Amino acid sequence: QVQLVESGGGLVQPGGSLRLSCAASGSFFSIYSMNWYRQAPGKERAWVAAIFSGNTTNYADSVKGRFTISRDKNTVYLQMNSLKPDDTAVYYCNVDETSGQYWGQGTQVTVSS
Repeated sequence: QVQLVESGGGLVQPGGSLRLSCAASGSFFSIYSMNWYRQAPGKERAWVAAIFSGNTTNYADSVKGRFTISRDKNTVYLQMNSLKPDDTAVYYCNVDETSGQYWGQGTQVTVSS
């Protein structure tokens, strides 16, 4: 069983930055990827970024060049720069591991002046 705890959300002005963290704990065998998703009000949950076991990264077009995903052991980060109101959402951490997929509880990010 894997537990994920996210932190770092909050209110930020357009153009500002935030850094999200997600700490994974528990028993896991092999992590294939660690991901960030987000869900804006009235919309479906959408994939944002991924980091794979070899540290290869991939990003949704909407955040490419502004967001950076990184990993330090079992903690994954999402550095978000040049934030826009459209980035407002609940951000979820996801781990794809041998025993299945796991989700964090979500952290709210609000971009507003």
